[in-house]
Amino acid sequence: MTLGLVGQATGMFAVTNIDDIVLLALFFGRVPGRAAAGRIVLGQYLGFAAILLIAAAGSLGATLLPDPVRPYLGLAPIALGLRAGWQAWRERRGTGDTDDESVPTGPGVLTVAGVTVAGGADNLGVYIPVFSAEGPGRTVLYAVVFLVLVGIWCAVGRGLATRPVIARSLSRWGHVVVPVVLIGVGLAILVEGGVFG
Repeated sequence: MTLGLVGQATGMFAVTNIDDIVLLALFFGRVPGRAAAGRIVLGQYLGFAAILLIAAAGSLGATLLPDPVRPYLGLAPIALGLRAGWQAWRERRGTGDTDDESVPTGPGVLTVAGVTVAGGADNLGVYIPVFSAEGPGRTVLYAVVFLVLVGIWCAVGRGLATRPVIARSLSRWGHVVVPVVLIGVGLAILVEGGVFG
């Protein structure tokens, strides 16, 4: 029975987080080095832990995020995308104010966590009713499986970003793709939530 529950949790995680692999590959592809990778992994874990806490609270009857508010989480990745686009534009336009583009710092922990939480509106829509039906004991098992899978998701995202063809593409176009994808994620959340009617 526990094995079946683990399989169910794995499938639910994969379906609700498939878009995160693309974002993680983009984040990892923008920066080499373990320190930057560590920030991305930590941010992903913090963001996903926040989603789990909100889902657990929601399953217990707390209304931390009412349904009409959830779609507006899409504004966070839009803001982050606009900020990333602005920074990329400034770096490309700059003529020597920075050291050079040899060591980009990449996204910070809170940026990655914010994108993860903002993209988690669909996760909440799935997790809250499942957690409510399963009860506290099984919810803990779901949470453990999900947190293990976050690590696997990070490894897959990093693996994609380190493939030579993908790495070259991300290095060349990442400064354009990251803002576009973040803004796209935000708009998708707003549209799916019915913000535009």
